[in-house]
Amino acid sequence: MRHCILVKFNEAVTDKTALCAEIERFWAKSTAEMAEVESVVCRRNVVARPNRYDLLIRLEIAPEKLAAYDASAQHAAWKAQYGKLLAQKAIFDYEA
Repeated sequence: MRHCILVKFNEAVTDKTALCAEIERFWAKSTAEMAEVESVVCRRNVVARPNRYDLLIRLEIAPEKLAAYDASAQHAAWKAQYGKLLAQKAIFDYEA
């Protein structure tokens, strides 16, 4: 299953490029440390308009492992470190 996290940064973020790079490193580390996550792909927005989201994070994860992922230390770290920088977030899951 593909678990997509679509995020829009809030006004506190002044350097979206640097933050995207930091988040990409965070999720690359997650892939190595979390057995639940098979792979992670991050895609940056290429159109700078106010009504656009800034980053798409797509995790490849087995549906039955989603609850373990939600309860993981890495997921908690994601929320603690980056949650305060998000104006909006959308979650979408689908089968490839």
